[in-house]
Amino acid sequence: MIPHGMTRRELRERAAALHKSTEPRILMVCTGNICRSPMAEALLRARMGTPEKATHAVRVHSAGTRALIDKAMTADAQQLAVRNGAEESDVEAHRARWLVEQVAEDADLIFAMAREHRTTAVELAPRMLRKTFTIREFARLASALTDDEVKSTADTAGTEPRARLAAVTALVTQQRGMSPHAADDDDVIDPYRRSHETYERSAAQLVPAVDEVARILRATLA
Repeated sequence: MIPHGMTRRELRERAAALHKSTEPRILMVCTGNICRSPMAEALLRARMGTPEKATHAVRVHSAGTRALIDKAMTADAQQLAVRNGAEESDVEAHRARWLVEQVAEDADLIFAMAREHRTTAVELAPRMLRKTFTIREFARLASALTDDEVKSTADTAGTEPRARLAAVTALVTQQRGMSPHAADDDDVIDPYRRSHETYERSAAQLVPAVDEVARILRATLA
């Protein structure tokens, strides 16, 4: 499936440009791409800094498994994203897009908002199996690692940012199965068409996970 508003040629050219980039590419995935994943995208981008100002440059974007194509973030999601540190212009500019194979394949690391989205992403891009997590799962696993452990592992891969991230991702993957947990604890609740209180609960689950991802990325790319 070709993303809305893009020709096959444009898609190929974009893929070629991304392949040449040394900046790690982070993909956030939810269902409609108007609540959880764009909030995660905007928050992580704010935590890491804009490309012009960032010490640790990463490309962060998002998509939905059943995206409401070209729709903006919901008002509640925008409000909570800005309140938690996202740039207002960033959240206002967001438009939903569909998760397709090429988008998943282009990522160095995929963060799903729930297990169902992780499954869909891996079905589209099977090679991403060990590089796809729910964002709360990744945060839980990574919390066992110190900054020094992360940096030491990244250093074994050299100086190229994407190689460093791949090494650290493998380290985080090794933490799977090390501690018991409830499966539901790895999901971010879907607030779409629900109360503002549900949006608050969703953000309360998402924001600490984004902060942990940012910590790992900073240590990786230091």
